[in-house]
Amino acid sequence: MMWLLRLLLFALIFFLIYSVVKYLLNPKRKLELAHEQKRYYFLDDQDNVRKNFLITYKGVLFEGEKYLGTTENAFEVISIFIWPRSTAALKGMVREDLQFIERKINENYPNARIDWKSPIKEFMQKNQSPETPFNEPN
Repeated sequence: MMWLLRLLLFALIFFLIYSVVKYLLNPKRKLELAHEQKRYYFLDDQDNVRKNFLITYKGVLFEGEKYLGTTENAFEVISIFIWPRSTAALKGMVREDLQFIERKINENYPNARIDWKSPIKEFMQKNQSPETPFNEPN
C-alpha cells in the first residue's frame, strides 16, 4: 500500500513539473508577455500557410495573412496582408517601426510582397510622397 502511495506522489510531482515546463515554453504566453512589455515577438507556424501569424511590437499586436503562390522554383508564400488588431494602439508608431516589421517578415518570407491594410496603408503611401507639395523642376 505504501509503494502505491509513493508511486502516485511521484506521478503527481512529474505531472506538475511537466505542466510548469509546458506553460513556460508556450509560444502564446511568450507573445502575451512581449505584448505587455512592449517588445518585439513574432509568432508563426511557417509550415502551415493557412494559419495567420502574429507580431507584437511596441505594444501593438499585428496579424498577418499569408497567401501561397508560385515562384520560379517552388510554391512559397508570395503575398502577405498585415493589419493591427486595434487601430487605437497605433498611437506613437512611426514609419521606421513599420519598416522594421516589414524587414522582420522579409527575413522569414523573402519572396513575399507585403501589403498593409487600412489605416497603415494610407499612412505608408502618404509618407512615400515627396516632401514638397509642388514638384518643382530643377
